[in-house]
Amino acid sequence: MKTLILRGRVIDPASGVDARLDVLIENGKIAEMAPNLSGYAARGAVRVIDAQGLIVAPGLVDMHCHLRDPGFTYKEDIQTGSAAAAAGGFTSIACMPNTMPVIDSEETLRSVLDKAAAQAYVRVYPIAAVSMGQRGETLSPFEQLKKAGAVAFSDDGRPVMDESLMKSAVCLAHSLGAAVISHCEDFSLFQGGALNEGEMARVLRLPGIPAAAEEKMVEREARLSLETGASVHIAHVSTVRSVEIVRAYKKRGAHITCETCPHYMLLNERSTQGYNTLAKMNPPLRTRADVEAILSGLLDGTIDAVATDHAPHSREEKQLPFMEAPNGVIGLETALGATLTALVHSGKASLMDVLRLLTQAPADILKIDRGRLSQGLDADVVIFDPDESSVISADMFHSKSANSCFIGMRLTGMVKYTLVGGRIVFENGTLKD
Repeated sequence: MKTLILRGRVIDPASGVDARLDVLIENGKIAEMAPNLSGYAARGAVRVIDAQGLIVAPGLVDMHCHLRDPGFTYKEDIQTGSAAAAAGGFTSIACMPNTMPVIDSEETLRSVLDKAAAQAYVRVYPIAAVSMGQRGETLSPFEQLKKAGAVAFSDDGRPVMDESLMKSAVCLAHSLGAAVISHCEDFSLFQGGALNEGEMARVLRLPGIPAAAEEKMVEREARLSLETGASVHIAHVSTVRSVEIVRAYKKRGAHITCETCPHYMLLNERSTQGYNTLAKMNPPLRTRADVEAILSGLLDGTIDAVATDHAPHSREEKQLPFMEAPNGVIGLETALGATLTALVHSGKASLMDVLRLLTQAPADILKIDRGRLSQGLDADVVIFDPDESSVISADMFHSKSANSCFIGMRLTGMVKYTLVGGRIVFENGTLKD
Protein backbone atom coordinates (compact mmCIF):
# COMPACT_ATOMS: atom_id res chain seq x y z
CA MET A 1 0.00 0.00 0.00
CA LYS A 2 1.15 3.51 -0.78
CA THR A 3 1.32 6.15 1.93
CA LEU A 4 0.51 9.79 1.25
CA ILE A 5 1.60 12.48 3.71
CA LEU A 6 -0.50 15.57 3.07
CA ARG A 7 -0.20 19.27 3.93
CA GLY A 8 2.98 19.04 6.03
CA ARG A 9 5.89 21.46 6.17
CA VAL A 10 8.73 19.43 4.72
CA ILE A 11 12.21 20.31 6.02
CA ASP A 12 15.25 18.51 4.64
CA PRO A 13 18.57 20.08 5.71
CA ALA A 14 20.60 18.07 3.19
CA SER A 15 18.81 19.62 0.22
CA GLY A 16 17.76 22.87 1.87
CA VAL A 17 14.08 22.18 1.23
CA ASP A 18 11.66 24.00 3.53
CA ALA A 19 8.24 24.07 1.90
CA ARG A 20 4.63 22.98 2.13
CA LEU A 21 4.69 19.71 0.22
CA ASP A 22 2.90 16.40 0.01
CA VAL A 23 5.01 13.24 0.15
CA LEU A 24 4.09 10.03 -1.66
CA ILE A 25 5.72 6.82 -0.41
CA GLU A 26 5.71 3.68 -2.52
CA ASN A 27 7.58 0.41 -2.04
CA GLY A 28 9.42 1.86 0.93
CA LYS A 29 10.83 4.79 -1.05
CA ILE A 30 10.01 8.46 -1.47
CA ALA A 31 8.22 8.31 -4.82
CA GLU A 32 7.31 11.98 -5.11
CA MET A 33 7.50 15.23 -3.16
CA ALA A 34 5.38 18.04 -4.57
CA PRO A 35 2.43 20.31 -3.81
CA ASN A 36 -1.08 19.02 -4.34
CA LEU A 37 -0.64 15.26 -4.52
CA SER A 38 -4.03 14.67 -2.89
CA GLY A 39 -5.34 13.17 -6.13
CA TYR A 40 -3.53 9.95 -5.30
CA ALA A 41 -5.88 9.44 -2.36
CA ALA A 42 -8.82 9.01 -4.70
CA ARG A 43 -7.16 6.16 -6.57
CA GLY A 44 -7.48 3.68 -3.69
CA ALA A 45 -4.97 1.56 -1.77
CA VAL A 46 -3.38 4.68 -0.29
CA ARG A 47 -2.97 5.36 3.40
CA VAL A 48 -3.27 9.08 4.11
CA ILE A 49 -1.49 10.87 6.95
CA ASP A 50 -2.75 14.39 7.50
CA ALA A 51 0.30 16.43 8.50
CA GLN A 52 -1.44 19.80 8.59
CA GLY A 53 0.41 21.96 11.14
CA LEU A 54 3.19 19.37 11.50
CA ILE A 55 6.82 19.09 10.41
CA VAL A 56 7.80 16.31 8.00
CA ALA A 57 11.54 15.63 8.19
CA PRO A 58 14.16 12.93 7.64
CA GLY A 59 14.11 10.31 10.36
CA LEU A 60 16.46 11.35 13.15
CA VAL A 61 19.91 9.74 13.39
CA ASP A 62 21.51 9.03 16.78
CA MET A 63 25.22 8.38 16.48
CA HIS A 64 25.72 7.49 20.15
CA CYS A 65 23.44 5.26 22.22
CA HIS A 66 23.70 2.24 24.47
CA LEU A 67 21.37 -0.70 23.86
CA ARG A 68 22.98 -2.86 26.60
CA ASP A 69 22.61 -5.93 24.37
CA PRO A 70 24.30 -8.39 24.81
CA GLY A 71 25.00 -8.78 28.49
CA PHE A 72 22.95 -6.15 30.30
CA THR A 73 19.47 -6.74 28.95
CA TYR A 74 17.84 -6.13 32.33
CA LYS A 75 18.55 -2.46 31.59
CA GLU A 76 17.65 -2.44 27.87
CA ASP A 77 17.78 -4.67 24.83
CA ILE A 78 17.74 -4.16 21.08
CA GLN A 79 13.97 -4.45 20.86
CA THR A 80 13.15 -2.03 23.69
CA GLY A 81 15.94 0.38 22.84
CA SER A 82 14.83 0.56 19.24
CA ALA A 83 11.24 1.03 20.44
CA ALA A 84 12.40 4.04 22.44
CA ALA A 85 14.18 5.30 19.33
CA ALA A 86 11.04 5.00 17.23
CA ALA A 87 9.03 6.84 19.86
CA GLY A 88 11.62 9.61 19.78
CA GLY A 89 11.56 9.99 16.00
CA PHE A 90 14.87 8.21 15.38
CA THR A 91 15.00 5.87 12.41
CA SER A 92 18.74 5.10 12.60
CA ILE A 93 20.78 4.54 15.76
CA ALA A 94 24.43 3.63 16.31
CA CYS A 95 25.03 1.54 19.41
CA MET A 96 28.20 1.61 21.47
CA PRO A 97 30.29 -1.52 22.07
CA ASN A 98 30.55 -1.55 25.89
CA THR A 99 28.39 -4.63 26.15
CA MET A 100 29.21 -8.09 27.54
CA PRO A 101 30.93 -9.45 25.57
CA VAL A 102 32.37 -6.26 24.14
CA ILE A 103 31.75 -5.76 20.42
CA ASP A 104 35.36 -6.46 19.50
CA SER A 105 34.84 -9.51 17.27
CA GLU A 106 33.07 -10.23 14.04
CA GLU A 107 30.97 -12.87 15.79
CA THR A 108 29.59 -10.47 18.41
CA LEU A 109 29.01 -7.71 15.87
CA ARG A 110 27.10 -10.03 13.55
CA SER A 111 24.98 -11.27 16.45
CA VAL A 112 23.93 -7.68 17.14
CA LEU A 113 23.05 -7.15 13.49
CA ASP A 114 21.12 -10.44 13.33
CA LYS A 115 19.11 -9.60 16.43
CA ALA A 116 18.42 -6.12 15.12
CA ALA A 117 17.20 -7.52 11.80
CA ALA A 118 14.76 -9.76 13.67
CA GLN A 119 13.59 -7.47 16.46
CA ALA A 120 14.44 -3.80 15.94
CA TYR A 121 11.87 -1.15 15.09
CA VAL A 122 14.55 1.03 13.48
CA ARG A 123 17.88 0.67 11.71
CA VAL A 124 20.72 -0.33 14.06
CA TYR A 125 24.37 0.41 13.24
CA PRO A 126 26.95 -1.16 15.57
CA ILE A 127 30.06 0.74 16.65
CA ALA A 128 32.97 -1.61 17.34
CA ALA A 129 35.55 -1.33 20.11
CA VAL A 130 38.89 0.36 19.49
CA SER A 131 40.70 -2.12 21.73
CA MET A 132 40.15 -5.74 22.63
CA GLY A 133 37.86 -5.90 25.64
CA GLN A 134 38.09 -2.09 25.78
CA ARG A 135 41.21 -2.61 27.88
CA GLY A 136 43.30 -0.10 25.91
CA GLU A 137 46.10 -2.57 25.24
CA THR A 138 45.65 -4.13 21.77
CA LEU A 139 43.66 -2.91 18.79
CA SER A 140 40.59 -4.89 17.84
CA PRO A 141 40.51 -6.33 14.26
CA PHE A 142 39.41 -3.12 12.52
CA GLU A 143 39.32 -4.51 8.96
CA GLN A 144 37.17 -7.50 9.87
CA LEU A 145 34.82 -5.41 11.99
CA LYS A 146 34.41 -2.74 9.33
CA LYS A 147 33.71 -5.38 6.68
CA ALA A 148 31.16 -7.01 8.98
CA GLY A 149 29.23 -3.75 9.39
CA ALA A 150 30.87 -1.53 12.02
CA VAL A 151 30.30 2.15 11.20
CA ALA A 152 32.89 3.56 13.62
CA PHE A 153 35.21 2.55 16.45
CA SER A 154 35.06 3.61 20.09
CA ASP A 155 35.98 2.50 23.58
CA ASP A 156 33.14 4.68 24.86
CA GLY A 157 32.85 4.56 28.60
CA ARG A 158 36.63 4.31 28.80
CA PRO A 159 39.34 6.53 27.34
CA VAL A 160 42.19 5.11 25.28
CA MET A 161 44.94 6.34 27.59
CA ASP A 162 47.86 5.05 25.48
CA GLU A 163 48.53 7.83 22.93
CA SER A 164 50.50 5.59 20.58
CA LEU A 165 47.63 3.09 20.49
CA MET A 166 45.15 5.88 19.81
CA LYS A 167 47.34 7.22 17.00
CA SER A 168 47.41 3.78 15.40
CA ALA A 169 43.66 3.51 15.81
CA VAL A 170 42.78 6.81 14.15
CA CYS A 171 45.14 6.16 11.25
CA LEU A 172 43.82 2.64 10.65
CA ALA A 173 40.19 3.71 10.95
CA HIS A 174 40.80 6.60 8.58
CA SER A 175 42.29 4.25 6.00
CA LEU A 176 39.07 2.23 6.20
CA GLY A 177 36.87 5.30 5.77
CA ALA A 178 35.68 5.39 9.38
CA ALA A 179 36.13 7.61 12.39
CA VAL A 180 37.25 6.87 15.91
CA ILE A 181 34.83 8.25 18.50
CA SER A 182 36.78 9.29 21.56
CA HIS A 183 35.53 9.21 25.14
CA CYS A 184 37.67 12.06 26.45
CA GLU A 185 38.55 11.55 30.08
CA ASP A 186 42.02 11.49 31.59
CA PHE A 187 41.97 8.88 34.35
CA SER A 188 44.93 10.52 36.06
CA LEU A 189 42.77 13.59 36.73
CA PHE A 190 39.53 11.75 37.41
CA GLN A 191 40.30 10.41 40.90
CA GLY A 192 36.95 8.74 41.52
CA GLY A 193 34.82 11.85 41.13
CA ALA A 194 31.05 11.60 41.04
CA LEU A 195 29.91 15.01 39.72
CA ASN A 196 31.36 18.24 38.40
CA GLU A 197 34.19 19.68 40.47
CA GLY A 198 32.52 22.87 41.59
CA GLU A 199 29.75 24.35 43.70
CA MET A 200 27.58 21.24 44.07
CA ALA A 201 30.52 18.95 44.81
CA ARG A 202 31.36 21.25 47.71
CA VAL A 203 27.73 21.46 48.89
CA LEU A 204 27.20 17.69 48.71
CA ARG A 205 30.71 16.98 50.00
CA LEU A 206 31.45 14.56 47.18
CA PRO A 207 34.62 14.21 45.06
CA GLY A 208 34.41 16.16 41.84
CA ILE A 209 35.42 15.56 38.24
CA PRO A 210 37.47 18.49 36.94
CA ALA A 211 36.78 19.95 33.52
CA ALA A 212 40.46 19.44 32.76
CA ALA A 213 39.96 15.66 32.75
CA GLU A 214 37.90 16.06 29.59
CA GLU A 215 39.80 18.96 28.09
CA LYS A 216 43.25 17.37 28.27
CA MET A 217 42.06 14.45 26.16
CA VAL A 218 40.15 16.65 23.73
CA GLU A 219 43.40 18.55 23.16
CA ARG A 220 45.28 15.29 22.56
CA GLU A 221 42.75 13.96 20.06
CA ALA A 222 42.62 17.28 18.20
CA ARG A 223 46.41 17.29 17.97
CA LEU A 224 46.46 13.70 16.71
CA SER A 225 43.92 14.58 14.04
CA LEU A 226 46.00 17.55 12.91
CA GLU A 227 49.25 15.58 12.90
CA THR A 228 47.91 12.52 11.08
CA GLY A 229 45.20 13.98 8.87
CA ALA A 230 42.84 11.33 10.23
CA SER A 231 39.25 11.90 11.28
CA VAL A 232 38.55 11.99 15.01
CA HIS A 233 35.16 12.50 16.59
CA ILE A 234 34.80 13.72 20.18
CA ALA A 235 31.87 12.29 22.13
CA HIS A 236 29.63 14.23 24.52
CA VAL A 237 31.48 17.56 24.75
CA SER A 238 30.54 19.35 27.98
CA THR A 239 32.93 22.21 28.85
CA VAL A 240 33.84 25.72 27.75
CA ARG A 241 37.43 24.81 27.06
CA SER A 242 36.54 21.68 25.08
CA VAL A 243 34.46 23.81 22.74
CA GLU A 244 37.32 26.30 22.43
CA ILE A 245 39.84 23.57 21.63
CA VAL A 246 37.69 22.03 18.90
CA ARG A 247 36.98 25.46 17.43
CA ALA A 248 40.67 26.36 17.34
CA TYR A 249 41.80 23.07 15.81
CA LYS A 250 39.10 23.18 13.15
CA LYS A 251 40.44 26.57 12.09
CA ARG A 252 43.90 24.99 11.85
CA GLY A 253 42.57 22.31 9.51
CA ALA A 254 42.15 19.31 11.80
CA HIS A 255 39.61 16.73 10.65
CA ILE A 256 37.85 16.82 13.99
CA THR A 257 34.14 16.67 14.71
CA CYS A 258 32.23 16.56 17.95
CA GLU A 259 28.82 16.05 19.47
CA THR A 260 26.99 17.15 22.56
CA CYS A 261 23.80 15.93 24.21
CA PRO A 262 20.50 17.64 25.07
CA HIS A 263 21.17 17.49 28.81
CA TYR A 264 24.27 19.64 28.40
CA MET A 265 22.11 22.28 26.68
CA LEU A 266 19.39 22.53 29.31
CA LEU A 267 20.81 21.42 32.67
CA ASN A 268 23.73 22.30 34.90
CA GLU A 269 25.32 20.89 38.04
CA ARG A 270 22.52 22.25 40.22
CA SER A 271 20.33 19.39 38.99
CA THR A 272 22.30 17.11 41.33
CA GLN A 273 20.90 18.88 44.39
CA GLY A 274 19.53 16.48 46.98
CA TYR A 275 21.88 13.76 45.69
CA ASN A 276 19.68 13.34 42.61
CA THR A 277 21.13 10.31 40.85
CA LEU A 278 18.92 10.93 37.79
CA ALA A 279 21.30 13.81 37.08
CA LYS A 280 24.43 11.68 37.53
CA MET A 281 26.26 11.10 34.26
CA ASN A 282 29.72 11.15 32.73
CA PRO A 283 30.79 13.68 31.64
CA PRO A 284 28.90 15.32 34.50
CA LEU A 285 26.53 18.25 34.21
CA ARG A 286 28.74 21.31 34.37
CA THR A 287 28.25 25.01 35.17
CA ARG A 288 25.95 27.62 33.63
CA ALA A 289 28.97 29.02 31.79
CA ASP A 290 29.59 25.61 30.25
CA VAL A 291 25.95 25.40 29.14
CA GLU A 292 26.27 28.77 27.41
CA ALA A 293 29.47 27.60 25.69
CA ILE A 294 27.73 24.45 24.46
CA LEU A 295 24.88 26.51 23.02
CA SER A 296 27.33 28.89 21.34
CA GLY A 297 29.26 25.96 19.89
CA LEU A 298 26.08 24.52 18.42
CA LEU A 299 25.12 27.85 16.89
CA ASP A 300 28.49 28.62 15.27
CA GLY A 301 29.08 25.10 13.93
CA THR A 302 31.89 24.13 16.30
CA ILE A 303 29.70 21.33 17.61
CA ASP A 304 28.63 19.25 14.63
CA ALA A 305 25.90 16.99 15.93
CA VAL A 306 23.49 16.22 18.74
CA ALA A 307 23.56 12.67 20.14
CA THR A 308 21.57 11.16 22.98
CA ASP A 309 24.16 9.05 24.84
CA HIS A 310 21.05 7.03 25.80
CA ALA A 311 22.31 5.05 28.81
CA PRO A 312 19.60 3.02 30.54
CA HIS A 313 19.92 1.71 34.09
CA SER A 314 17.48 -0.11 36.31
CA ARG A 315 15.48 1.68 38.98
CA GLU A 316 17.33 -0.27 41.69
CA GLU A 317 20.71 0.88 40.39
CA LYS A 318 19.73 4.53 40.26
CA GLN A 319 18.30 4.32 43.80
CA LEU A 320 21.72 3.49 45.22
CA PRO A 321 23.61 6.20 47.13
CA PHE A 322 25.05 8.86 44.81
CA MET A 323 28.63 7.56 44.90
CA GLU A 324 27.48 4.02 44.09
CA ALA A 325 24.80 4.76 41.49
CA PRO A 326 25.92 4.29 37.88
CA ASN A 327 26.45 7.18 35.49
CA GLY A 328 24.02 7.70 32.66
CA VAL A 329 20.58 8.86 31.60
CA ILE A 330 18.16 7.76 28.91
CA GLY A 331 17.59 10.21 26.07
CA LEU A 332 16.11 8.72 22.90
CA GLU A 333 12.53 9.71 23.69
CA THR A 334 13.29 13.23 24.92
CA ALA A 335 16.05 14.33 22.54
CA LEU A 336 13.88 16.07 19.97
CA GLY A 337 11.76 17.94 22.52
CA ALA A 338 14.78 18.88 24.61
CA THR A 339 16.76 20.15 21.62
CA LEU A 340 13.81 22.13 20.27
CA THR A 341 13.23 23.58 23.72
CA ALA A 342 16.87 24.61 24.12
CA LEU A 343 17.47 25.99 20.65
CA VAL A 344 14.27 26.71 18.70
CA HIS A 345 11.79 27.80 21.36
CA SER A 346 14.46 29.97 22.96
CA GLY A 347 14.81 31.80 19.64
CA LYS A 348 18.45 30.77 19.20
CA ALA A 349 18.19 28.55 16.11
CA SER A 350 15.88 27.59 13.27
CA LEU A 351 14.17 24.26 12.76
CA MET A 352 16.40 23.72 9.73
CA ASP A 353 19.55 24.17 11.82
CA VAL A 354 18.34 21.90 14.61
CA LEU A 355 17.24 19.16 12.26
CA ARG A 356 20.64 19.25 10.58
CA LEU A 357 22.24 18.49 13.96
CA LEU A 358 19.93 15.50 14.39
CA THR A 359 19.89 14.10 10.84
CA GLN A 360 22.36 15.01 8.12
CA ALA A 361 25.33 15.81 10.38
CA PRO A 362 25.50 12.56 12.38
CA ALA A 363 24.81 10.52 9.24
CA ASP A 364 27.66 12.26 7.43
CA ILE A 365 30.08 11.67 10.31
CA LEU A 366 29.22 7.97 10.35
CA LYS A 367 29.18 7.89 6.54
CA ILE A 368 25.82 6.19 6.37
CA ASP A 369 23.28 7.02 3.68
CA ARG A 370 20.62 8.31 6.06
CA GLY A 371 19.34 11.61 7.40
CA ARG A 372 17.94 12.82 4.07
CA LEU A 373 14.46 13.19 2.61
CA SER A 374 14.49 13.21 -1.18
CA GLN A 375 12.84 11.43 -4.07
CA GLY A 376 14.21 7.92 -4.61
CA LEU A 377 15.59 7.50 -1.08
CA ASP A 378 14.33 5.13 1.61
CA ALA A 379 11.28 6.62 3.28
CA ASP A 380 12.75 7.11 6.76
CA VAL A 381 10.56 9.92 8.07
CA VAL A 382 9.61 11.64 11.30
CA ILE A 383 6.47 13.75 11.58
CA PHE A 384 6.26 15.95 14.65
CA ASP A 385 4.43 18.86 16.20
CA PRO A 386 7.08 21.44 17.07
CA ASP A 387 4.75 23.34 19.41
CA GLU A 388 3.06 20.62 21.47
CA SER A 389 4.54 20.34 24.93
CA SER A 390 4.39 17.79 27.72
CA VAL A 391 5.73 17.32 31.22
CA ILE A 392 8.09 14.35 31.24
CA SER A 393 7.08 11.57 33.62
CA ALA A 394 8.62 8.22 34.51
CA ASP A 395 5.66 6.26 33.13
CA MET A 396 5.81 7.65 29.58
CA PHE A 397 8.85 5.75 28.30
CA HIS A 398 8.99 2.84 25.88
CA SER A 399 12.54 2.14 27.04
CA LYS A 400 12.96 -0.64 29.59
CA SER A 401 14.41 1.98 31.95
CA ALA A 402 13.18 5.37 33.15
CA ASN A 403 16.35 7.09 34.36
CA SER A 404 15.67 10.42 32.64
CA CYS A 405 17.15 13.66 33.93
CA PHE A 406 14.19 15.52 32.41
CA ILE A 407 11.48 14.00 34.61
CA GLY A 408 9.27 16.83 35.85
CA MET A 409 10.38 19.24 33.12
CA ARG A 410 8.16 20.57 30.33
CA LEU A 411 9.64 19.97 26.87
CA THR A 412 8.16 21.27 23.65
CA GLY A 413 8.12 19.14 20.52
CA MET A 414 6.12 15.93 20.14
CA VAL A 415 6.67 13.06 17.71
CA LYS A 416 3.47 11.96 15.98
CA TYR A 417 4.71 9.42 13.40
CA THR A 418 7.92 7.57 12.70
CA LEU A 419 8.31 5.67 9.43
CA VAL A 420 11.19 3.33 8.57
CA GLY A 421 11.41 2.27 4.95
CA GLY A 422 7.86 3.53 4.48
CA ARG A 423 6.50 1.40 7.32
CA ILE A 424 4.85 3.18 10.22
CA VAL A 425 6.61 2.00 13.39
CA PHE A 426 5.22 4.65 15.76
CA GLU A 427 1.91 6.50 15.60
CA ASN A 428 0.51 8.93 18.12
CA GLY A 429 2.04 7.31 21.18
CA THR A 430 1.74 3.70 20.02
CA LEU A 431 4.35 1.36 18.61
CA LYS A 432 3.38 -0.56 15.46
CA ASP A 433 4.65 -4.11 14.96
